[in-house]
Amino acid sequence: MHTPALRSRNGLRYHFLHGLVLSLLLVAFAFACCVWSVYRTGNQTLPTYVHADAAVVLGAAAWDKRPSPVFQERINHGIALYQSGRVEKLVFTGGTPKKGFMTEAEVGRRYALKQGVPARDILFENKSRNTYENLYNVRPLLRTNGIGTIIIVSDPYHTARAAAIAKDLDLNAYTSGTPTTRYSESRKKTKFLLQESYALFLYYFERWGNSVLAFFGLR
Repeated sequence: MHTPALRSRNGLRYHFLHGLVLSLLLVAFAFACCVWSVYRTGNQTLPTYVHADAAVVLGAAAWDKRPSPVFQERINHGIALYQSGRVEKLVFTGGTPKKGFMTEAEVGRRYALKQGVPARDILFENKSRNTYENLYNVRPLLRTNGIGTIIIVSDPYHTARAAAIAKDLDLNAYTSGTPTTRYSESRKKTKFLLQESYALFLYYFERWGNSVLAFFGLR
């Protein structure tokens, strides 16, 4: 015969396990949604009717004065958008991980100048260290130069997170993934998909957490 205390403990254990399983299912569902968002956005192409004031090329690694292969693909895609008349200016972003080296933005600008893009059509910010800072730091630059619409250029599976951040920053932005990427091999592609899905999940989780804290006046 079960005592009231034992029944109470069993009830608490049941509710705890039930809540734990439900929480894990919700987390799994949220992550699956992020995977789908990254995959879907990464496989979209920029509609032919889309034109914007500028292409914002998100920074990536640079080797001294040379862009890494990943960064070079992004720069080339930005230049292609410019040369085809789909954007009027190029905006490069990214600082440097090591003092004394040229910033990612300056490497991008230097590369574009060598490809014949006029200096008057190139803008850059060279303080940012990550995707959020890339887009946050270009806002005053865009406003100062009368740029209202942008096309964010990055690797295909990176565009979903960039789009989410741009929306939160009230940027009128489209995204365009590079047509070629170093992550085209099956194993690398799957790994990059999962990495970006996890990064997008963390971004949404942090944003949700900040909203909850703000609601209770803790921020």
